[in-house]
Amino acid sequence: MSSRWRTVPNPVRWLLLSIGSLLARLGVIDPRRAERTTDLAWPRIVTGIARMSKSAADVAMVGIALGPAAIAGVGLAAPYWGLAFAIGGGVAGATISLVSQRYTGGTTDGLSLAVTTSAVVVAALTLPLAALYLTVAEPLIALVGNDAASIAYGAEYLAVVALGVPFAALNLIGSRTLVGADDAWTPMMLRAGGAVANVVLNAVLIFGLEMGVVGAAIGTVVANALVLVAFGVGFTVGWLPGIGAFPVTIDRSRPHATIADARDVIDIGTPLVFTNVARRAAQFPMLAIVALFGPNVLAAYVVARRVRDLMDTPGWGFSLASSSLVGQELGTGDERAADTYGREVLWFGTAVYLVSAGLVLVFAEQVGRLFVDDPSILPLVTTFIAVACVSVVFRGISGGATGPLRASGDTRWPFYGQVLGLYVAAIPVALLGATAVPIPYVETVTPLGIGALYAALILETLVPAAVTYYRFAAGHWKAISRAYRPEGAASD
Repeated sequence: MSSRWRTVPNPVRWLLLSIGSLLARLGVIDPRRAERTTDLAWPRIVTGIARMSKSAADVAMVGIALGPAAIAGVGLAAPYWGLAFAIGGGVAGATISLVSQRYTGGTTDGLSLAVTTSAVVVAALTLPLAALYLTVAEPLIALVGNDAASIAYGAEYLAVVALGVPFAALNLIGSRTLVGADDAWTPMMLRAGGAVANVVLNAVLIFGLEMGVVGAAIGTVVANALVLVAFGVGFTVGWLPGIGAFPVTIDRSRPHATIADARDVIDIGTPLVFTNVARRAAQFPMLAIVALFGPNVLAAYVVARRVRDLMDTPGWGFSLASSSLVGQELGTGDERAADTYGREVLWFGTAVYLVSAGLVLVFAEQVGRLFVDDPSILPLVTTFIAVACVSVVFRGISGGATGPLRASGDTRWPFYGQVLGLYVAAIPVALLGATAVPIPYVETVTPLGIGALYAALILETLVPAAVTYYRFAAGHWKAISRAYRPEGAASD
């Protein structure tokens, strides 16, 4: 394992190690596993924080330059841009499973093929999507919005940012490849650096050249392209200046993809893609339902989800760390060690979620003031944030349970949990709180009222947590992983 980050002082790693040390003293996890998990998790968490900060800066700069209509336009385009991450993240979930097992299984050729095949698959999926966005941007935005100015801004943004859709998806393949090979430092540096470059480019293009939402879109495309170039050079040359050696290199000789590897990538990645798409698609009906409760409730709900997204950042690190570490043990055939890693990382991550959610819960009102200054709705915002604190803990459980399932190739159950949580539980329960006839800007609710939205926020994460944890605890994933392991890795 690379030790480049062990000498780098940072509060994120220190906090994780402190929680891990406490759990180790309580006998919950092994201290060595806690340290190894922290080394893989914290760079991904920092990457997530950088990405969240970049997104916030995008919206803030567009708003300052052009006003709320531009913010709304970018917001309308955001779900379409998010599909690139839904598809890329799903395929990349297969990548980390195959790479982690081959990395410890000693099959260098198979490892390179897993990466290049994943890249071919994700490019084949996202290039048509990019072409669709580029050619029919305005009709797509009009499907979501109903304000002419917002639709115009959104269409301008989507038509340009479409060019970056394949770049963003391919960057996820590069990132997950390195995490699967026990290196979370390099993708953190490259992708966090890309986020910083994005902010700088946006500032120049939006304010300096007065290019508005088009400037914001160009900044996103160029930043993603730069990161992809860095990944490409690192994988082919084997190192990057200021970064160091890559643990994985790509064999440039043919074949770049095989039918067998493509079948494995599609088999593992398809349920993950559906899981990601299901989560993002649910945003549309849920927001439409919440809007029936009136603008104040909608604002409070949106703030709560933003806060929950920020609290959910540790899951980005722990879920991928679990996939990598569990996959590596499976690659050697040691199913007992894989099971132990899976359980300990799950409890470690859940403990971190409890700490962060507890802190935000204590300061819920102060956090709310960062988003709103209207005292008439601050109590409502505070309550929604408190509910989000409860809801996010279940995200930690589902993320920790999904890691081993993803590493083994058992990726259907997280999809089942997501569909049940969103479409069978959360959306219907939220709908019970609203009237059947939508009356804009009027508080027209049933006796269940806002309580239905509180319940929906929790069910949205509780149900997937229950489903994925049940599947993880059942242990079938260990047997399923044998079909994807490199030859010679016998099970114990």
